[in-house]
Amino acid sequence: MPISRRGFLQLAAAQLSNKRPNVLVLYADDMSYRTIRSLNNPEIQTPNLDKLIARGTAFTHASIMGGLQGAVCVPSRAMLMSGQTLFHVTANIEKRKEWGEAKPFDMWPELLGQNGYQTIGIGKWHNGPALYHRAFQKGGPILFGGMADHYQTPLHDLTPDQKYPKTTAKPAAKHSSEIFADAAINHIKTRDKSKPFALYCAFTAPHDPRQPPKEYKAMYPEDRIELPPNFLPEHPFDNGEMKVRDEALLPWPRTPQAIRKERSDYYALITHLDAQIGRILETLDREGLTKNTLIVFAGDNGLAVGQHGLLGKQSLYDHSIRVPLILAGPGVPANLRTESMVYLFDIFPTMFDLLGLPIPATVDGKSFLPILKDPKRKTRDSVVYGYRHFQRALRTNRWKFIRYNVNGTQTRQLFDLQSDPWEMKNLAADPALAETVSQLDTLLRMGLKQAGDPLDLSKPDWAWKG
Repeated sequence: MPISRRGFLQLAAAQLSNKRPNVLVLYADDMSYRTIRSLNNPEIQTPNLDKLIARGTAFTHASIMGGLQGAVCVPSRAMLMSGQTLFHVTANIEKRKEWGEAKPFDMWPELLGQNGYQTIGIGKWHNGPALYHRAFQKGGPILFGGMADHYQTPLHDLTPDQKYPKTTAKPAAKHSSEIFADAAINHIKTRDKSKPFALYCAFTAPHDPRQPPKEYKAMYPEDRIELPPNFLPEHPFDNGEMKVRDEALLPWPRTPQAIRKERSDYYALITHLDAQIGRILETLDREGLTKNTLIVFAGDNGLAVGQHGLLGKQSLYDHSIRVPLILAGPGVPANLRTESMVYLFDIFPTMFDLLGLPIPATVDGKSFLPILKDPKRKTRDSVVYGYRHFQRALRTNRWKFIRYNVNGTQTRQLFDLQSDPWEMKNLAADPALAETVSQLDTLLRMGLKQAGDPLDLSKPDWAWKG
């Protein structure tokens, strides 16, 4: 019996999708960019991420755009999923006009599902069951929110009827990183082999509470942990978030001993997470899937852990805004590193370019496929950042310019990142750099407007009253 034209097109689409690479996205929680041994930190052990870098491309100047709430991880995940800027996703999340203009959005797992992929979501979601249901066909366990203990994680299961029964948060025999890695491994082994898969595994480590397994903690004796060059007992001025939850984890002033303990626990959690990532990657190898799987590893935001007198991620310093980003797999050069500036929400269009799929018009991000072909190329000359309604910043290859407006007190910072990568010497008041400050301020306002920021930094008191 001859096949209909519609049936032929459906068959052709299915055959094409079967040839497309699988997709594996691994997302860490609160992992700063200076936490991978082979890139920038000889103090830490990350053997599996080091191997992934050798197989792929590392973006050493990747960043998020910021967050308009203390829980920066919420908009970070929304930006990753939608490919939209901070201001567009926050307007969608908050439904408040002062945060920006809401836009229609597509999510990459949602569209991959429409293009023949089996889509699977595991771990921290933080954007509600309705959007999870829209994004993924199967998955679990899922953390919708309420992280307070890596051994008592409040998880939800995904049932075939797309409902989310809650698993009581009770003492578990396994750490959350192991639970999520186990789930990823199981889903890979039991995948629908007639389709490519797109698996998103979002860990809750190294987010606090910092509870590394004992054998990993033993790898980092506290008395051997180095303090970062920009360690301070206290932040030099009120940045607007001195009393936020993350900063309440330790008393002021920060002591070297307390910060060494925090960094020891932090490193141990990351090394344990690295081991779980290694288990997932080994499963790909055993299943014969590595060569045809596009792998993305990234962190949702950074963390200070003692830098500038801070603990959390509620700032626009590099330690909080820059994140690790590694790609490996079909179409991605091996053992390549690039300093080109990219946002995490650029992953969506880049992924679709690599998969040969059209990029939807709802996406704000820019594909960095040209950088994969030539690591010296740039998709952006500068990037802008925002935190809540009182911090805004611009970064170029050389300069970081930050503006604060906290309860009517305005502060400016200028750092020469070429000579001062730890952002320790504020040059904003240097008369010789007045013209540079003026130019950067103009670029900042232009970049924020293009990104959809409703604030007008040209006004004398630009921060709206939050």
